[in-house]
Amino acid sequence: QVQLVESGGGLVQPGGSLRLSCAASGSIFSINVMAWYRQAPGKERELDAVITSGGSTNYADSVKGQFTISRDSAKNTVALQMNSLKPEDTAVYYCNADVAGYSGTYYKYWGKGTLVTVSS
Repeated sequence: QVQLVESGGGLVQPGGSLRLSCAASGSIFSINVMAWYRQAPGKERELDAVITSGGSTNYADSVKGQFTISRDSAKNTVALQMNSLKPEDTAVYYCNADVAGYSGTYYKYWGKGTLVTVSS
């Protein structure tokens, strides 16, 4: 009964920027960690950035200084600002969150992904 929906993906030229958003909805008591992952064609899904409920962030080395994760806890949303995009950033980007319903038990939820294509 919890859904994560990503938005903001699309086609962008190398060097361009995109801002991805993810909104959690449903029976939500609280959300702990939220994160963004990518899955490029033919590759494993990998973590790009995480943000805790307190706002602490961590990034994969490959995106430090390039991507910025943020969240609005009041709105149950998380965003990923993606700058200086390169063709190798082409991937489906997935939102992930540890969400507790009113049972108090946390479960990991995934969005369906949003495609980012970096190409000239």
